[in-house]
Amino acid sequence: MNKQDINPLEDTESEAALAYAEERRENIRTFVRTNPDYYIRNFDKIGASSRFTPTFNLMAGLFGPIWFGARGLWSWALPFLILEALAFVQIARGLFGDLAAEAMARIASIEGTLELRRQQLAAAIENGSDRVDAFRRTVESLEANIGGIREEAAALAAQGPWIVLTGIILLVLAKATQATVANWALEGRFSDWLSDRSIRSGLPMEQIAFSAVFMILIVSTAMVHYSFPGRFSLLSAFPTDPDIRLTSIAWVEDFIAFCVRNSETFFEWLTFGIRSLLDALEVILVQTPWIVIASLIILLTWLTAGIRTAIYSGAFLAYMGLLGFWEAAMTTLALLGTAACLSIVIGIPLGMFAARRPRFYAFIQPIMDFMQTMPAFVFMVPVIAFFGVGKPAAVVVTMIFGGTPVVRLTVLGLRGVPESVREAAISFGASKWYLLTKVDLPLASPSIRAGINQTIMLSLAMVVVASLIGAKGLGEDVLEALQYANVGQGILAGFSILFCAMILDRIVQGARK
Repeated sequence: MNKQDINPLEDTESEAALAYAEERRENIRTFVRTNPDYYIRNFDKIGASSRFTPTFNLMAGLFGPIWFGARGLWSWALPFLILEALAFVQIARGLFGDLAAEAMARIASIEGTLELRRQQLAAAIENGSDRVDAFRRTVESLEANIGGIREEAAALAAQGPWIVLTGIILLVLAKATQATVANWALEGRFSDWLSDRSIRSGLPMEQIAFSAVFMILIVSTAMVHYSFPGRFSLLSAFPTDPDIRLTSIAWVEDFIAFCVRNSETFFEWLTFGIRSLLDALEVILVQTPWIVIASLIILLTWLTAGIRTAIYSGAFLAYMGLLGFWEAAMTTLALLGTAACLSIVIGIPLGMFAARRPRFYAFIQPIMDFMQTMPAFVFMVPVIAFFGVGKPAAVVVTMIFGGTPVVRLTVLGLRGVPESVREAAISFGASKWYLLTKVDLPLASPSIRAGINQTIMLSLAMVVVASLIGAKGLGEDVLEALQYANVGQGILAGFSILFCAMILDRIVQGARK
């Protein structure tokens, strides 16, 4: 072939491919730093396929989680650490553990009772008591129990070799898995390192030492604890002092008492405002003739969600009325309406303010996390201290539990408004108020409506809990059913709460659609 027949483009592509391959090899050497030729060969094999490519890494198999931790693959190291710790614990338990210790402790406890019953039997025989047969049956029953537990203890002690074998099998499987996936996991980290050189590479000695000490400490502690249960109190119970808890309780109580004394007027006015709104809603929903309220609810459902949903709402209302839950359901809706209205009135403006202020949202986010994750029975205690027992306290508890979704979803909706749309409105001379009312809020309205819906649903979930502190309504019927094991009443009242939630959900979701 003549030199003129060689395509210059193919020659250039070949040179580029060779240069890329050499650059990749050099990057692999820089990344792994140890045994580069081995890793170059395996990384090329792994990179040639989009699927999982099994390889064998002897060092990863031998050192297991220590190797993965030293390489920075902690997402792999920790699961393998758990598996190996479980395997070593099984081996140690089978070799050194007293598998029958719990059974022998039960035998010792029963023997003490048996000795007492034998003495009572001897005294009854000596006195000619008519309870001789009863004591004799008790002694025979305890002796039979001891015999059964001794057989159980012997069976447990005989399981030692099998437990050791189970641990060995688990350890071998874990080691084989680690050796198989090690190069594949490391190649993935190498790919991330190519785009972000701040990712740790190589095998720094401090990382090897930290990984080894951490893994050995965890495994050895677990082995000692399970092999010799109860011998080392530090491993069985957290070292603490009861005075720490008592002092902390006293501090919290003093702080709450101080706050109550210095904010009594504020909470009295706040309670008055909540009670006024709640009384107004109860007058509308409870004292208004049922036919008026039912007609308005059905009409509203029809206008927002359609005729079919309106028929379902009518059936749900008829269910509550025919079973005698009408007044309780309207009381529940009044309580829910008060809590939901206050949550929405406070939450939407708060979300609008926080949407464009990341620092403020970062400040209130932990507070909302606390409100949403803390069990209701926990924050019910300080609420009772400030508001007393009754419907206002139930409204506040419901607001704390159900008020955060509307804030979060308002922020999410406003932050999701495309910047191009906002910039276009600003370029045409839109003011801040026009931008908010005509651009941001309409585009964010689906998310805001979803937040309102979630607030209503979570508020309904608090109906039964709120009844514990004086809230009336359907929650009181469910609570009474729990107290007296009245299954029928509890289920029927629960369905009434469900139907209230479904009606409100269809109204809100229908308006959103």
